[in-house]
Amino acid sequence: MLKRLTKKIGGYLAFLSGNKKGQRLLLVAGLFFAIYFILILSILPLGVSVELGMPSPQTIYAHREVVDYHATNELREQAAASVPEVYDHDHSIMDEGRETIGEFFHCLREVREKEELETEEKCAVIRETAGTNLSDESLRALVGLSPDGLEELESRAETIFVEIMARGIKEEARQEALKQALQEVGLLPFGPEIRQGMERLFSPLIQPNMIYNVQATEAARDAARQAVEPVRILRNSLIIQEGERVTERHVAQLEALGLLGPRIHVGGFIGLFLILLIVFLALILYLYLFNRDIIENVSYLSLLSLIILVTIILGLAARYFSGYLMPVAMSGILIAVLFEARLAVIVNVILVLLLGFIVDGEFGYIIVALLGGLVAIYSVSGLQRRSDLTKAGIYVSAVNMVSIIAIFLLNHGFILQYDFLRQFSVSVLAGMGNGIFAAVMAIGLLPFLESAFGLTTAVTLLELAEPGRPLLRRLLMETPGTYHHSVMVGNLAEAASEAVGADPLMSRVAAFYHDIGKTRRPYFFVENQFTNENPHNKISPSLSALIIRSHVKDGVEIAGEENLPLPIIDIIKQHHGTGMISFFYQQAIDKDKRIDLTEEEFRYEGPLPQTKEAAIILLADAVEAAVRSLSRPAAGRVEGMVRRIIKEKLNDGQFDEAPLTLRDLDKIGDTFVHMLSGIFHHRIEYPEKEIRADLELERGKNKIGSAGE
Repeated sequence: MLKRLTKKIGGYLAFLSGNKKGQRLLLVAGLFFAIYFILILSILPLGVSVELGMPSPQTIYAHREVVDYHATNELREQAAASVPEVYDHDHSIMDEGRETIGEFFHCLREVREKEELETEEKCAVIRETAGTNLSDESLRALVGLSPDGLEELESRAETIFVEIMARGIKEEARQEALKQALQEVGLLPFGPEIRQGMERLFSPLIQPNMIYNVQATEAARDAARQAVEPVRILRNSLIIQEGERVTERHVAQLEALGLLGPRIHVGGFIGLFLILLIVFLALILYLYLFNRDIIENVSYLSLLSLIILVTIILGLAARYFSGYLMPVAMSGILIAVLFEARLAVIVNVILVLLLGFIVDGEFGYIIVALLGGLVAIYSVSGLQRRSDLTKAGIYVSAVNMVSIIAIFLLNHGFILQYDFLRQFSVSVLAGMGNGIFAAVMAIGLLPFLESAFGLTTAVTLLELAEPGRPLLRRLLMETPGTYHHSVMVGNLAEAASEAVGADPLMSRVAAFYHDIGKTRRPYFFVENQFTNENPHNKISPSLSALIIRSHVKDGVEIAGEENLPLPIIDIIKQHHGTGMISFFYQQAIDKDKRIDLTEEEFRYEGPLPQTKEAAIILLADAVEAAVRSLSRPAAGRVEGMVRRIIKEKLNDGQFDEAPLTLRDLDKIGDTFVHMLSGIFHHRIEYPEKEIRADLELERGKNKIGSAGE
């Protein structure tokens, strides 16, 4: 059964790999699962088995930075315990006590003034009116006290009461406060009966006036807890040594690191799978909408997949040194140069998201990687020379350095401590090294990636455009007329490409090489004929057309021998399409009235232009040659010639397979007219007499100079 299933799966995979759709599907699926397993290995470490109170079977280090919740909670509880309880001072209790004391002495004075009452009767009235529990002896002593003595007693009693109550009395401290009050009363300079009476008066009045506030206390303690900074377990910190007894703290730290529990986290696997699936679908949708040529070309798709995979692998390796070394800038440069800047931005964001899993979502690492990648892409979006790659690395290093400094200031401020300065220095150096690494890797990898995957980058095109290239030197020396014609076509094609959204650099460079086939038979082409002798006068029109037509095939052969990029070779093939060699066709008709004479003998073999750049060069080639042939290239005649040639090529079906619209052709025509009118503008003719006079004057000067020597 298993053998049959394996055979069936193998047959299905062989079927998929046999067609382009299947190859693309296998490639995307392979990339998906490769990234998936890399992320699993990085964010789901294997669990360890420890038992509380038993020796640890191994030495364990922290594989990432996390919060030590156990230590943090201990510190927070200590901070909360150090916060004193909050009490509300109830002033009404002291006010009521003072009022009670005042009423008692007021009642005592009023009763004392009633002379008709006996002492015992006065005591009974005081007890009934004041509601006091003083003994008869104490009341008799108070009734018999002199007015001054009574005044002093009231003042001292109130003072003692206020002082005791003003200190604040908690529930648990009431007895202590009462004891202190009675001691103060015992020191009064009055008789024992009076002191005893004051003690009985104070006993019910000394009550707690500090009321415990539960809400305020808990709020203060919560604030103290929140003020404690979380204790962090730093990456590579020692958690426990082999043989060390496992404590609750060790268990809590291992749990925070995710090192305890089951070996396989099913929920984590599913969640990561779904997130990665969404990311892949978003990227594929973007490619389908805006870069469909990458999806349809297995080679291009393989290159993009390789760059993404290598970046993630290098990012996984970089996290063991510093998260600021994640090579997102490198991938940004490679994708921007090999493909386009917009795609590089999208992939840059996706890579930052994926690498965020590897660095445990560390905010600083993610921000630096994102900004560095964007700066790298921007720096090479207008690439003009290979040295611009080095500049891009320098820009990335500078932005990384500034970003890291900003993050440290944001998170920690600036602390003159050894640990902080060491971490700060290592991070800044890592960020700067990231930019240098990106530039070095991009410069080193680009030539290999171009040749391996058949891509032509701006760097290669710029190198091919240098006048000192051997093939261009050969074109200049052997066919100077064709060389200058090619330069003119390049200028026209570059300007037209900018107008219709084609690749200006590709158009210009391809135009330089589009006629290199003419180097094999240079004098059969009118721009290289510097005498009145025309070799075509000695041969038949059919042979002349064959020679003229063969320069395309010869150009393709020479381009292949010189290892020119495939897009330039394609443009060389297509730069005449299946156009008619009209001059020799008409000459053949005039000389030979054969019925079997066909147009195919006098047409280029093609194929038709497949790209905007090829179609633009076809037009620029025809227009430049035609306008150069005008005897009086006035502005109106130039425009008429340009419009006529565009119309003829359109009616001849030369643009049937090129992605050009009528609006594009109109823009191309406007661009050609503008440039050619400037080149072939009207010049003032010098009078013949003045020219001769100038020549005679110049000859005279030369003779005088010769005599002087």
